[in-house]
This record gives sequence, C-alpha cells and structure tokens, in this order.
Amino acid sequence: MKKNKITCIIGFLSLLIVQISMAQVGRPFIHDPSTVTECEGKYYTFGTGGGGLISNDGWTWHGGGVRPGGGAAPDVIKIGDRYLVIYGATGGSPNHKGAILTMWNKTLDPKSPDFKYSEPVVIATSDGYEECDAIDPGVMLDPTSGRLWLTYGTYFGFTRLIELDPKTGGLKKGNKPVDVAIVCEASTLVYRNGWYYLLATHGSCCDGANSTYNVVVGRSKKITGPYIDNVGRSMLEGGGKMVVATRGNLFGPGHFGHIILEKGVEKMSIHYEADLEQGGRSVLGILPVVWKDGWPVAGEKFKEGAYEIESVRRGYALELAIDFTRMANAPRGFNQPNNEPIKPVSAQQLADVIKEWPTGNLNLRIGDYMSRPHQKWTITDAPDSTGYLGGPYYKIVLAGTNRALAATANAEVITVPEFTGSAEQLWRIDQLTDGNFRIMPKVVPNSGKKLALVSSGDSTPTLAEFDFNSDNSKWNFKLP
Repeated sequence: MKKNKITCIIGFLSLLIVQISMAQVGRPFIHDPSTVTECEGKYYTFGTGGGGLISNDGWTWHGGGVRPGGGAAPDVIKIGDRYLVIYGATGGSPNHKGAILTMWNKTLDPKSPDFKYSEPVVIATSDGYEECDAIDPGVMLDPTSGRLWLTYGTYFGFTRLIELDPKTGGLKKGNKPVDVAIVCEASTLVYRNGWYYLLATHGSCCDGANSTYNVVVGRSKKITGPYIDNVGRSMLEGGGKMVVATRGNLFGPGHFGHIILEKGVEKMSIHYEADLEQGGRSVLGILPVVWKDGWPVAGEKFKEGAYEIESVRRGYALELAIDFTRMANAPRGFNQPNNEPIKPVSAQQLADVIKEWPTGNLNLRIGDYMSRPHQKWTITDAPDSTGYLGGPYYKIVLAGTNRALAATANAEVITVPEFTGSAEQLWRIDQLTDGNFRIMPKVVPNSGKKLALVSSGDSTPTLAEFDFNSDNSKWNFKLP
C-alpha cells in the first residue's frame, strides 16, 4: 500500500467497513487481501482496516471475518494446527514509521469456541528515516527446511527479508533484515523446483481505475537473493517479470497470495483496485497460476462460449456416440472439373442431422474433429450461486440444444436430453499449472469420490481419479 495516498486510504477504509459488512454473491469487496486460506472447510481472507471475508465454497463470499489490530495488508499462514496472522499495524502512516505484528489463533472461524487471538508480537519496525517501511508483510514456510520467512516494505526504500521462529511467530533470535528488492511493495515468496520466487506489486494504488498496480516476479536459488528476472535484471535494480496486469474492466491487480490445492492445481489470490462492473470498487480476485518456462503467470477464469472439447491425450474431440452423417452436398474431391464455377459448400448444420439422432440418454466417445454438430458444445455459468475456489460451476450442453453433459452413478459420463440443474450436470473447470484444463462433475451420484473427466484409450471418455502426470486427465477448449 503506497504511502503518498494517505487521504485516499482514510476515505477508502470508511467505505470498506460498509462494503465488507454486506453479503455478496461472487462480489467480494476488499483491499489488500491476505492469502486466501482454508479453515475447517471454509475459506478466509482479511484486508486493510480489519475484518475480512468468508466463503463456504470459494466463490460466494460474505463479510464476517474477524481480525483485531486494524492496520493494513495482513497475511495468514497455517503452521501445524494453528494460524499465524501478520499485519502492518500503522497502515498508511505519512511519516513511514511502521510496525509489523504477528498473532496466533487455533481457528479462523469467529463462531468456534476455540476462536481466540494471542497477544500480538512486534517483529519489524521502521523509524521513518531508514530506507524501508514496515508494512505489507508476506509470509512463506520453506518446504525444504521448515524455516519461516517474511518479506515486507513499500516504495519508500527497500523490500526486506527476515526470518521468524515458526514455533513462536516472533523474530528469530539474531536475525537481521536482508534487502531483496526496491521500487515495489506487497511482496511474498514462493518455492518451486529449486527456485525461490519473489512476487511483488509495482505501480500506484488507492486511486481506483487510475491505479497502475501490477504484480511482477524475480527468482533466486538462495532465499536471500539476489532475485533476478527473465532478462537478467535484479529486483534490487527495479527488475521483475510481469505476472498479472490490468485486464478488461479489472484495474490494478496487487497483493499476490499463492494457494496450492493439489499437484497441478494452483491459484493466486489478489485484489483489483477497481472493478468497473462493481462500481469501481476494490474486489477480491482468484485466478489460476500457470507455470511457463519456469515462471508463474496468471491464467484466466474460464470464459463462456461455444467450444470443441479436445483431449490432450490424442487431440481427438469429445462427441456424441452416434452414426456419422455424411455431407450430401460435398464433392468427393478427386477428378473434379476445373472449368465449372466455384460455389461455397455450406457446413453441416444441426437441423440437417438432429432428426436422425436417437432420443433419451446418449453415450459419448472421442473421435477425429470434423466440425460437426455432434462435436460442438456450449459452456455457460450454471444457473445457481455455488462454485469452487475461483469459479462457478458450469452447464455444458450440445450447441443448439439443451442436451446436457452428466455424470452417472456408475462413474461414467453421458448426455441427457434436458438440462435440469441437478448436481451431476454441473461441472468444475480448472486451468492447470501447465495451461491445460481439468473437467470435474460437482457430484458423482452415490459416490463420495472426487473424479474427473478422463480419456480411457483413444475413444472412450469416462470418470476417474485425476492424475496430473497423465495427459488422459487433461483437456483443452478450441473455438469450433
């Protein structure tokens, strides 16, 4: 959070208190959110000004999160069976005198009998004269060593790295801050495949749709740096490769948080400084994390539209298992006279073939894509308010019809004549870390298992456990 916007911040905090107290469906208003964290089946994030948001599914959010201490830009991490909450106590002091504090809780659920924060402990300060500002903390537990690290700082000087004691949440004895970046704020660390990644926010904040916030990254083999970007520039020299920037009507993404759901499925939590469709308010954003050439980049929330659903296994298309209908008006291709006028040939249309299809439930297969009606699918947000972390459930129907994709009690996938909105007809679509997609039914009837759409051989789609290491589990969506 940039310090020269103190007047805007005070006004914003007054508005924020009103906003986060209102229950919103898919419209979570917040600024400087902590990394989205799961606790007892619910998701939590906290923001500047105290309080925070809660979600039962990761998509429908409402106010009610409790975080004492006020201040700005908190972060949260689960260590063992406790949650460590870190926040900048001052939150926008114009003289850059800051303090960062930590506190513990057994749960994030304010309705739990175990809900009680410990007394806060100061772990970092700034005196207003040194070249650092103690605000905007970001925390990481190193999976290789179990050591706990925290970065902090804003545009006023350096971003710094300190080590904390994972048992107490306090500053590790004898630890001294290390400068790791400059000209950025709202930083955090991620470890992956032998590299430490420093993600930080560049640009200006707290000015609505005029904010220029964006998230950049550098990496190092050592936790203490130096952190170098993709063209060899150090983040101590202002370097950083772009991770996520303004997109469409969503302006100024910042405050990156990293969420690993399982192997191959990762998300980032951020806020947008302004969502024009939500009156220019600052909102929570959750996007897929895609790793490209060893660098993280923001994926996309799946977009509604008409698609070929393509198996990564072979490149074949998901289709109805019906008899192939030839195009009657198409020439055979050989020995055609070249002196006749060239006339366009119309593509096969749904009306040309649908009367020949059987009624009732129809099976599926995977076959060569021929741009035929039985291979084209329309995917739209399902008409309900539930979802999962970062997205709603989707309705998948054969284009031009209401024939819907559905899971069966036998862990198979079929199409049914009509979409009813039942749980086995709702689908989750996650972009994976390699850029491909996973498709999963909300419910497999009479089963508690979490199954995904897979390609069993070259021609048979079915439901099975997701395996990120297998192309059988992966799909892409192509414009038909």
